[in-house]
Order: sequence, then C-alpha cells, then structure tokens
Amino acid sequence: MENDSKRLKMMSNKELAMFCDQMAMILKAGQTPESGISLMLEDAASEEAVRILEPIAKMCDLGEPFHKACEASGVFPKYALNMIEIGNTSGKLDEVLESLANHYNREEAVAQSIKSAVTYPFLIIFMMMIVILVLVIKVLPIFQQVFVQLGTEMTGFSKGLLNFGNTLSTYSAVFVGIVVLLALLFLYFTKVQSGKKALFSFLAKFPLTKGFYDKVAAGRFASGMAIMKAAGLDTDKSLELTAQLVDNEAMVKKIDECKKLMDGDENTPGISFSESLAKTGIFSAMYSKMVNIGFKSGSVDKVFKKIADSYDEEVDNALSNTISVLEPTLVIILSVVVCLILLSVIMPLMGIMSSIG
Repeated sequence: MENDSKRLKMMSNKELAMFCDQMAMILKAGQTPESGISLMLEDAASEEAVRILEPIAKMCDLGEPFHKACEASGVFPKYALNMIEIGNTSGKLDEVLESLANHYNREEAVAQSIKSAVTYPFLIIFMMMIVILVLVIKVLPIFQQVFVQLGTEMTGFSKGLLNFGNTLSTYSAVFVGIVVLLALLFLYFTKVQSGKKALFSFLAKFPLTKGFYDKVAAGRFASGMAIMKAAGLDTDKSLELTAQLVDNEAMVKKIDECKKLMDGDENTPGISFSESLAKTGIFSAMYSKMVNIGFKSGSVDKVFKKIADSYDEEVDNALSNTISVLEPTLVIILSVVVCLILLSVIMPLMGIMSSIG
C-alpha cells in the first residue's frame, strides 16, 4: 500500500476542497477524525479515493495524529498539512478544515478563470494558423497556375507568400517536427508541475502580466492570513506559513520585508502590522487601514476574507476585460490577414482579365 500511495499524484485544488469540506462537516457533527475517515472510506466512489484514504485510516488506527496520517498518504501539499496540524493542536480542526475548503475552492475558481481566459484565444490563434497555411500551401499554387496560363506570374506580397508555402511543403517534415515540439512544450507548461511553476514564475515577472499576477498573489496572501487568524495564530507565525502558500517570489520578499519592519532594529523601532503592509506594498493604504480596524474590533480574519474576495473580483474583472478585447481583436486580425492574402492575388488577376477583355 505504501508503494501505491507513492504513485498517487498530489490532490488537485478541487479534490482538496472536497476532502476538507467533507471532513469539516463530519467533525462539526461531533465525529472524530478517525471515524470521519472511516465514513469517507465506506463511501469512496473510486479506486483512487480508496488508495488515498486507506493509509490515512491505517495511521489513525495506530494512534497517529491526524496531520501525520494525512502526510502518510503523500497527496497533500505542505501548506495543507501545516494547517491541519495547527487545527489539531489548537482544537479548531473543524474550523481550519472549513477555511481550507474555502481557500481551495477559491484557488480552483481562479485557476479555471485563467484557463478559460487562455484557452479560447489559443484556439483562435491555432485556427488562424490553419487557415493561413491552407491558403499559402494549397490555394496560392492554384492561382499561380492560372497566372502561368495567362502568360505572367505572381509578384510582390503574393509571390513571397507562394515561396513561403513552397518552402513549407519542401521541408514539411521539419515543419511537422516544430509543431510537435511546440505541442509538447504546451503540454509541459500546462500539465507538468515543474512546467507550470516555470510558466507561473515567468508570467509573474513579465511586464504585461505582472500586475495581474500581483493581484493573484495578494489575494492568496489575504486568503492565507484569513485562515491563520481564524485558527488563532499570532501574526509572525501567520506570515511564516502564508509565505509558503503564496508561491510568488516578489510577494515572498515583501512578506520578509514586512516582518523586518515589524521587528525593527537597534536604530529603527518596529512599526505596526497594518503599516508594514502598506509600506511594503502588499496591500494598498485602504486595505491596510481595514486590517488595522479588524485588529481593533477583533474580526481581522473576516477583514482578510473580505480583502481576498475583493482581489478575486479584481482578477475576474481583469480577465473579463482582457477577453472582451482579445477575442474580437484576434478575429479582426484573422479576417484582415485572409483578405490581404486573397486581395494580393485577386486584384492582379482581375487586372489581367480586364486587359484581355
């Protein structure tokens, strides 16, 4: 069974949300984690779910803490294990699991929004390439034959496209190899964990996408802090654990700087948490003041939750605005390119036909 668990992949955000939500409901009903896992194991609908839950149930039967049992399955991320351990030791496991379920539901929603925003433009670009290649490789040679029969040949732009099409036909094996390589790279950057991480790191630094990913990182920070404060952790411990969650180098540096500003040094006294949030640029001045009010009113976890929701809304709006501009722009570009290719051939052909007439 141990070898089986090693072959299991890490649970997705959706699966983590479902697991945490079910366990939270079971614990709130007065059951123990051990009996909760047994209940989930009885209702497991797939072989993979059984393979995940069995090691957890076995470790629980041996008297191991719940977070150790979850770790034995090998499918939980480090952040989730840390939070489950905190919930175990603080006696707030049900609340922590409920917060984790909300967090991973949010992560899944953001991931799906990004996926939807990227997929359709890629499909349009792919269709653009197919249409243009068909015109260049199949259609233009037919027009060239017509020109030859009329005693002339293509010139200028259409001639260049024809030569390009002939080159593609001659080196079709190389072209197919390049397409296959690009397809493999696409799969690597969208399906493989290391590829996703490399792509995310690049987009987080790329000037055109940096602002968007800064908002995603700030939302993750707020969501993580909401979970930590709801679990009763102090600010320093909350910052330490949230830094593991953010997965954004720039944000991690800001969190480290935030802790330094709070601690101060021999020459500079430390400043409040809300002030350090604004000074490091983690939050805007308004959000930082909201956090300060949350500490004074004893509802800082709810304030962080509201801030996370606000960043979610900003991310959704940014994606919607991008899609609303990108989709018609790509359609217009496709139409213009196709028209240019056809006009570059048809206009000279019409001139020749009119002169013959």
